[in-house]
Amino acid sequence: MKFTASSLALLAGLATAVPAASSGNEISKRQAITNFAGTNAYWLPFLTNDADVETAIAAMADAGMKVVRTWAFNDATSCDEVHFQCWSGGTPTINTGANGLERLDVVVRAAESHGIQLILPFVNNWADYGGMDVYVSQLGGSGHESFYTNEAIQEAYTNYLTTIIERYKDSPAIYAWELGNEPRCQGCDTSVITEWARTVSAYIKSIDPSHYVALGDEGFFNEPDNPLYPYQGGEGIDFVANLGIETLDIGTIHLYTTTWGQTYEFGNQWIADHSEACAAAGKVCILEEYGVPEDGEPRNTWMNQWHETLRNSPGIPADMYWQFGLELSNGPTHDDTVS
Repeated sequence: MKFTASSLALLAGLATAVPAASSGNEISKRQAITNFAGTNAYWLPFLTNDADVETAIAAMADAGMKVVRTWAFNDATSCDEVHFQCWSGGTPTINTGANGLERLDVVVRAAESHGIQLILPFVNNWADYGGMDVYVSQLGGSGHESFYTNEAIQEAYTNYLTTIIERYKDSPAIYAWELGNEPRCQGCDTSVITEWARTVSAYIKSIDPSHYVALGDEGFFNEPDNPLYPYQGGEGIDFVANLGIETLDIGTIHLYTTTWGQTYEFGNQWIADHSEACAAAGKVCILEEYGVPEDGEPRNTWMNQWHETLRNSPGIPADMYWQFGLELSNGPTHDDTVS
């Protein structure tokens, strides 16, 4: 999904960055903005032209974006292209070179220079850019659940996220660390991810108490008798329970209606229900990914409705649409159909 400069300016008008309470964490006033319009641009670290990174970040800043979410992971088993961690024979090697974390360095520096802050997830639930199942297959796990429970896997994951945090924690461009992109555990008891999130977020706070920590989940509820799939808990997520984890500062919500078998109207209920849950928990929440695939009137109609619902949802003072796009030296940036 791509937006013009004028529509981006409209999105940016939804919120203005303001300081928020630190909830006992050592979070600076600049860090603690919670009302903002932002975007996703997962492709930023994989641009191989520094000038393109600069152009993209400058365009985001000019459009009024305050916070940008991009990938801080790329787990590869074929390691010729840009990758952040190379896996071979069960051994991960973190790539700090020119086709590794130096690409993420370029993004962080550009964000610093333009006053943008970044949300950086450490691993993908999905197979794109490696994902959790690379850890599982390389380290002898058994099924997706073992990513969260296998000791060797968690040691490797923790080692990687420690490297990322130590590399960037002193940068003014860091807004939040995120445990993963859309963690799920289909068919698992929801306690599996909740306990994993509790352990990992506490560890992150022990090495960096100065930044927000988020789970990065889609916001599924755990109401087994609810007739709507995103509320039933079948993906192993309990949004309300996870909001209760002290060392998770921010709740995250994604919204992809037809992918989940729902109508666009459902999006208004999804936003309102999460706002209520976030307010009850006393946590700031972000509508972190959302979009409508159809160009023209369907997109405008439903995005405008969702934005109006957001304006009346104090528990969700920030939103980040999926995703920013523009033309760079080698053509248009990555585009995705979202629903």
